[in-house]
Amino acid sequence: MILLPSFYLAPVEYYAALFRAENALIEIHDNYRKQSYRNRCHIAGANGMLTLSIPIEKPSSLKGTMKDIRIADHGNWQHLHWNAIVSAYNSTPFFQYYEDDFRPFYRNKFTHLHDLNEGLRQLICRLVGIDTSVVYTSGYVEATPDKYDLREAIHPKKKPTSVTPRYYQVFSDKNGFIPNLSIIDLLFNMGNESHLFLI
Repeated sequence: MILLPSFYLAPVEYYAALFRAENALIEIHDNYRKQSYRNRCHIAGANGMLTLSIPIEKPSSLKGTMKDIRIADHGNWQHLHWNAIVSAYNSTPFFQYYEDDFRPFYRNKFTHLHDLNEGLRQLICRLVGIDTSVVYTSGYVEATPDKYDLREAIHPKKKPTSVTPRYYQVFSDKNGFIPNLSIIDLLFNMGNESHLFLI
C-alpha cells in the first residue's frame, strides 16, 4: 500500500510508484501546500523546462484541506496551459494520438482542484496501462509501517524518489535529457511503451 497526494499532471516518479504498487491511497484530507505539485507540473518546451501552475482561490481557513481547494477563475489558465502543452508536444511522436483525450480538461470548467487532478490521473492510468487499485482517504491518514508514505517525498524541491531510465525527448538534442517531468512528457514521447520506463 502506498500513500500518495493528489497532484496535477504528476511527475514520472509518481506514476512509477503507482505502477509498482498493488494498492494506493490518495490523500485528500491533507493541508494544501504551496510550491508543490498539487497545482503545478513541469513540461519540456523548446527552450527547456516550463512550469505550469493552476491559480487557486485562497482557502477560507488558514489551512485548507486538499479536497476543498477551489480553482480560481482568473487568468485564463486553461487556455494558457493547453497552448503551452500543444507548443511543447505537437511535434512529439504520440501527441496527436492522445490530444483528444486531454483537450476536454482544458475546455470544461472544474471547480475543485482535486477533481481536475483525479480526472487527469484516471485518464493517464488508462492510457499508460496502470491498473493499481486506488481509493481516497476518508480522513487524514497517519503514517504507519504498512504504508509507503510518499505524500511529502515527491516535491519539486526534493531529489526524485526513483530514477527514470532515459527516454526519447523531442528537444533533447538542444536541452539534453530532462528527468522527472510530468508524465505527459513520457506519454507524448513514448506512447504505449511508456509503462516500460516506470520501473
